[in-house]
Amino acid sequence: MAKHRMAVIGLGMAVGPHAKSFVDLKDRVEIAAGYSPTEARRKAFADRYKFPVSGDLDAIFADKSIDCVAILSPPNSHRDLVLAAAKAGKHVLLEKPLEISTARAEDMVKACRDAKVTFGVVLQHRFRAPGMKLRELLKEGALGKIVGCSTIIPNWRPQTYYDQPGRGAKARDGGGVLITQGIHTMDLMLSIAGDVAEVFAYATTTPVHRMETEDLVGASVKYKNGALGVISATTAAYPGFPERIDLICEKGTAAIAGTELKVGFHDGRVVEIARDPNEGGTGADPMAFAHDQHRAVIADFLDAIDNKREPMISGQEALRVHRLIDALLQSAATGKTATVA
Repeated sequence: MAKHRMAVIGLGMAVGPHAKSFVDLKDRVEIAAGYSPTEARRKAFADRYKFPVSGDLDAIFADKSIDCVAILSPPNSHRDLVLAAAKAGKHVLLEKPLEISTARAEDMVKACRDAKVTFGVVLQHRFRAPGMKLRELLKEGALGKIVGCSTIIPNWRPQTYYDQPGRGAKARDGGGVLITQGIHTMDLMLSIAGDVAEVFAYATTTPVHRMETEDLVGASVKYKNGALGVISATTAAYPGFPERIDLICEKGTAAIAGTELKVGFHDGRVVEIARDPNEGGTGADPMAFAHDQHRAVIADFLDAIDNKREPMISGQEALRVHRLIDALLQSAATGKTATVA
């Protein structure tokens, strides 16, 4: 397989697991430059990971030897950066969320499609072993039809997290707990249970936080396959607990709790995957987790380029969870049931 030359755009909090993954995948990808407009961030990145850095974004897009970019900058910068990369003919791996609005996200998907460049999105929970095993069991028909699926996301973020400029603000992040934290588990949920048809939701900002957007959401959901369930998401659950997806099926039940899976069949059989001791990220330190799933996302993205196929989580695929988030917030704002686009 060809070795790819990649530029990393954005050297903030999210860069750590990506950089560690690039080191692991050094036989497949060469980091040509790490870009940040901030000199201190460039220096810290270069000192820690020994990768070259650049303060010239235009030069990165003009460099024809760079065939792909990883964009890890704030959400409200994604659209312009992805459009510039697509225009330059570079494949794009984008940190979640797609953008601060679904309309801006759709612009990016179209631009990459028109430019015929690969567009992958970092929603790494899809690569956790429990979800992969559960999708396999469902595909085989081992559990039968899904009749219920509920998702609980009890995260914790202290006020100091939201005191950082732009955190939890519509203008920079696009929203609160749903688009920033819950998006990972809800994307995994959709990959397991299928699309949601309609929702009835409540959303609020609790007294726990001073922030512009929601830190607690509760909703009833109906899936397109007829299954029923609830979604509960918060960043006010001290000190943070593993996210759960509970599945009720014709032939048994399944529960994912973080990186743990327990499946019980009506005939007495049991399938289990033990909790990963490196699981984390649900508490005060959002980056307290191993980088294994990030490495899997990046490897899949490189495979997609080499094999001229879509990555597991393409831009188009990631629109599914964004449209669910839109419906949840629409329902909460109107007090009415909302249909998922």
